[in-house]
Amino acid sequence: MGPDAGGSPLRKREYDEDDVRVRPGKGSRPRTRRRPAHEDAVPAFVVAVDRGRYTCLVGGDITETGVDGGRDRKRRGEAPRPVTAMRARELGRKGIVVGDLVSLVGDTSGRPDTLARIVRLEPRTSMLRRSADDTDELERPIVANADQLVIVTALADPPPRPRMIDRLLVAAFDADIEPLLCLTKADLAAPDDLVARYEPLGVPYLVVRKGGDLDLVRERLEHRLSVLVGHSGVGKSTLVNGLVPDAGRAVSHVNAVTGRGRHTSSSAVALELPGGGWIIDTPGVRSFGLGHVVIDNVLAAFPALAEGTVHCPKGCTHRGEECSLDAWVAEGHADPMSLASLRRLLASRDGAPDDD
Repeated sequence: MGPDAGGSPLRKREYDEDDVRVRPGKGSRPRTRRRPAHEDAVPAFVVAVDRGRYTCLVGGDITETGVDGGRDRKRRGEAPRPVTAMRARELGRKGIVVGDLVSLVGDTSGRPDTLARIVRLEPRTSMLRRSADDTDELERPIVANADQLVIVTALADPPPRPRMIDRLLVAAFDADIEPLLCLTKADLAAPDDLVARYEPLGVPYLVVRKGGDLDLVRERLEHRLSVLVGHSGVGKSTLVNGLVPDAGRAVSHVNAVTGRGRHTSSSAVALELPGGGWIIDTPGVRSFGLGHVVIDNVLAAFPALAEGTVHCPKGCTHRGEECSLDAWVAEGHADPMSLASLRRLLASRDGAPDDD
């Protein structure tokens, strides 16, 4: 092709806007973060989680966990129904655990082979967490909305593990959940030494023996959402079966050689108490990582000591010579036993072994 008379290159044709091909996009509507309102969603209470499927209870004022008792609902014919649900994609990466209050859409009839969707997660009042180990800051949610952590430990067979109790207390203080010590197998050993160890912390306790009356335990659990935690073989499942006769939780036996129990609960499950309130039974634990815990949250459980930390240097671990709490206690502002207890808990947080 040669140039034309004007010196410009020859073109086979001239192009205009009608010849320009525009690649189809994903739509002309601007992207938005608005989500469906789901005004028809129904409230539900998550009672079990299993491989991406959530068992939720719907109906009967089920979300009033601390007020409305199961006995009253049954009398009124308003027993809740179980509904299997999956998490909606729009929830993103939000995790859902036992104890969560959620909203469901879809088929909430609870009939076999039906599946609802969890589209909304209500704000939580508390979250019990653990980490894989003390160097891992990644939080692993265990139970939501509990207001009481029941630390179940045997007085014998297997013997108590005070440092595990310490770690669970740290987790309770961090989550702002009230702790309660439940000492089982009192028919095998006296509770005096263990009770004396935790007396400075002011942690309430209950003593349970085989075949004994559980009325005091029921009274402490009534109209509350309590999570039961303890290592295997301490009698936690036996306790649950005594409180909720139709629970049917498997009971384990302690290995005579290792002194440890076998895990009988594979996942957490919420069970309604006959007289009102809920207990959440969790799998037996052999370790409880505290890498996510903040020191200030533990200090909050010791108000008399927390006030004295204003004189501590920045970044003080409250366990070294530079800590001002020793002088604070020496001046009579706090109990020396409280300081010893605090430092024991902080030592547990910083990676002390679980076993004595």
